[in-house]
Amino acid sequence: MTRKKTNKFKNKIVELLKKSPGAVLSRKDISHALNVRKEEYNLFQSALQSLIKEGKIVHVKKHQYTLKQVMQRYVGELRTTRAGFGFVYVEEEDFEVFVAQPNLNRAFDRDIVEVQLYAASRGKRFEGFVRRVVKRFREFIVGTYHRNPYYSYVVPDDPKVYRDIIVAPDRSLDAKDGQKVIVKFERWERDEHNPEGTIIEILGDKDTPGVDIVSIAYSFNLPIRFPEAVEKDAREAPEKITAADLKGRLDLRNEVCFTIDPHDAKDFDDAVSLKLLDNGNFELGVHIADVSHYVKPDTALDKEAYRRGTSVYMVDRVVPMLPERLSNQLCSLRPNEDRLTFSCIMEINRKGEVVNYKIAPSVINSNRRFSYEEVQDILDGKTDDPYAEILKQMDALREILMNKRFTEGGIDFETPEVKFVLDEKGKPVEIVPQKRLNSHRLVEEFMLIANKTVAQHIKKISPNKQAPLPFIYRVHEKPDEEKMNRFFNFLSAMRVPFKPVKRVTSRYLQNLLASIKGTKEEVIIEEVALRSMMKAVYSEQNIGHFGLGFKDYTHFTSPIRRYPDLVVHRLLRQYSQNGEIGKVKGLKKTLHKIATQATKMERLAMEAERESIKLKKLEYIEKFIGDEFEGLVSGVQAFGVFVELKDIFVEGIVPVETMTDDFYIYDEPTFSLIGRDTETTIRLGDEVRIRVEEVDFERRRARFSLLENLSDEPGRSEHRTHLLNETTRQPRRKRGKRRK
Repeated sequence: MTRKKTNKFKNKIVELLKKSPGAVLSRKDISHALNVRKEEYNLFQSALQSLIKEGKIVHVKKHQYTLKQVMQRYVGELRTTRAGFGFVYVEEEDFEVFVAQPNLNRAFDRDIVEVQLYAASRGKRFEGFVRRVVKRFREFIVGTYHRNPYYSYVVPDDPKVYRDIIVAPDRSLDAKDGQKVIVKFERWERDEHNPEGTIIEILGDKDTPGVDIVSIAYSFNLPIRFPEAVEKDAREAPEKITAADLKGRLDLRNEVCFTIDPHDAKDFDDAVSLKLLDNGNFELGVHIADVSHYVKPDTALDKEAYRRGTSVYMVDRVVPMLPERLSNQLCSLRPNEDRLTFSCIMEINRKGEVVNYKIAPSVINSNRRFSYEEVQDILDGKTDDPYAEILKQMDALREILMNKRFTEGGIDFETPEVKFVLDEKGKPVEIVPQKRLNSHRLVEEFMLIANKTVAQHIKKISPNKQAPLPFIYRVHEKPDEEKMNRFFNFLSAMRVPFKPVKRVTSRYLQNLLASIKGTKEEVIIEEVALRSMMKAVYSEQNIGHFGLGFKDYTHFTSPIRRYPDLVVHRLLRQYSQNGEIGKVKGLKKTLHKIATQATKMERLAMEAERESIKLKKLEYIEKFIGDEFEGLVSGVQAFGVFVELKDIFVEGIVPVETMTDDFYIYDEPTFSLIGRDTETTIRLGDEVRIRVEEVDFERRRARFSLLENLSDEPGRSEHRTHLLNETTRQPRRKRGKRRK
């Protein structure tokens, strides 16, 4: 009788767990769901133990259980946090698996791992453990070398590499204690031991100029050097342009054209020309370096460009997609030199409509190399120039194109950028805000219209209009509804007047952002709006570009620094040749692979660039510990207030525990902290005065103390917010003992 009742419970338990695949239920949850009576509880527990022994269910952790058959394995990319835990993103299934720090199993951030599920916490979150590392993300690690009487080791600069690397004496290159080195990761066989490696290069002392940026590059696995086979391909590329090279090209060498770039640019991949036609229309020429002439498919050059995906622009250097001989010499559109190009020549009417166009390989000879500042001075009438009339006509066309794009719903984000002035040691001595000029907008609009025209061209020449020829597009999805609702809540908290809508269009967002232009909150609101949008990606599927308001868009204009542009050039050439349109079998699958890789590398590059900027900002503000600044509250959380300093855009945190004048409670609906006793309120967008207290390079953050809230608005509180921090300044945090 007892066995019969136990089996009955076993069947009920299994049936219950089958109803929630992947879920983990506690013993209490199961007993309640099955209405287990007090006198039956021992039988119920026996049933649980029996199922565990039979291997039908798994005891995950204290009094929690799941079906064994749902313990599936997946392969994905591990992303760890500074707190130590991580998430494995499984792309094919589009979900994440939480991995606690003890379950990382010797995997580091960005490694491709095999993860096994063992839990889904109450059905809401998948949890698991790393079974093995499928592929290491990084082969090399930058860190500080240390020696003691017993062993030598390297302390990694990247805190996400959470174990020191043991280095045998014969693998140390005779490095000295305290020097920065590059160590090659060799093996890590047991969790209780540290990984082992070999030093391949000594970078110098920690204060050696550029070492900090090199460290960031290696932490993102960015290749500083090119393989010899790639350099060989670049060296062998012919310098002279032959008659055979010119066959089939438009000869535009007698046409007036020029480049417009930053004053310190070394690679010039686009030139522009403009004529006024007899019918009153503009003839705009956008001439792009023909990189596809030099980088042929499946060569060492091509494979390396595909692997890199993009050039990476760090604070003090560029990690290029192509070797310098190509990027800065053969392909660069330097003035007074013949250069092979791919041209998009468009006839544009006074409404900004492209009424005719030609896309073809060409050859140009640039008349002049302009900087943005030089062009702006000419447009403003500050300087005279032989090309002033053409530039002013270009600016008139720029205004026409901008107005048309905004009328059709294009969004213009004025995200603030800064430039660093570095000393001879690579340390920042000044942070200079970069003003966006009409000369910048001029080039941007010309590139946008060329990219749009190329994408529309593919649709036009496709034999089947419902299924266009395989191509790579630059696409941008419509915003996620949940993210938009959070953005609307944010606007309400910022006290911005707006009318919420169910269906968000690009025109709606453009009008909303236009309404806050010139306000002190403009920068913060635009940053949050940008974060609320989906990220633009490369895709073989054309779904349009929400942010630009374009139905068709691609990247054609920067093949020196973006691999998708190079592929677009190849496809244009292929489709222009007789009979080549039919040779597209299997191409879509290849383009999907290229688009996925390019998107991945673009995001990696953006993270590396942001990290280098953040580091230099921290180095700059470290000199001002103890000094006071004014800034804007850029974020509010239960644990503290984020403040972005005016003009230099350095962000730091004011921990809530340092705000000792009151006990502050986080009010999530209004994104604010409210004092329990004084009702003092600190909101997003408030102007505040802070003091710089500490710079923590390991955690990549600055700590501020809040001195005064300058946003003293009537009705906000009966008390003026004046938060003098009564605590004494704390010494800089010392580095704790590292985990083995």
